Amino acid sequence: MPVYLQILLLAAVFIAIVIFFLYIGGVAVRRTCLKIVAEMEEARAFKENRAVEIQDERKNFFRLGTKNLRPRALNLLIADGLVIKTSSGKYYLNKEKLARAKAQLETEN
Repeated sequence: MPVYLQILLLAAVFIAIVIFFLYIGGVAVRRTCLKIVAEMEEARAFKENRAVEIQDERKNFFRLGTKNLRPRALNLLIADGLVIKTSSGKYYLNKEKLARAKAQLETEN
C-alpha cells in the first residue's frame, strides 16, 4: 500500500476515534443531566422554597479527569433554563421548560 494511502487511512481512523470519544462524552453528560432532573423531580424542587443543594463544582484541585460530570451537566441545565439557581446557592426546576423538554424527548423517540 502506498505511503500516501496509509497517511490518509491513519488520519481517517484518528478522526473516527475522536468523534467516537466525543459522542461517548456527550452521552455521559446527557445521562448525568437526566439523573439530576430525576433527583430534583423526586425532591419536588419546582419552586424556590423547595430548592435543593447540588454539587456544582469539582472536588479535585487540579480539575483533571472526567469522573465527575455533575458540574458540567448542571451548567448545561442552567444554560438551557431547565434549572434555576437561587441566591442561597440552591437549585430548582423550571416546570414549564421541563414539560417542553420532556415533550421534545418523546417526539424524538
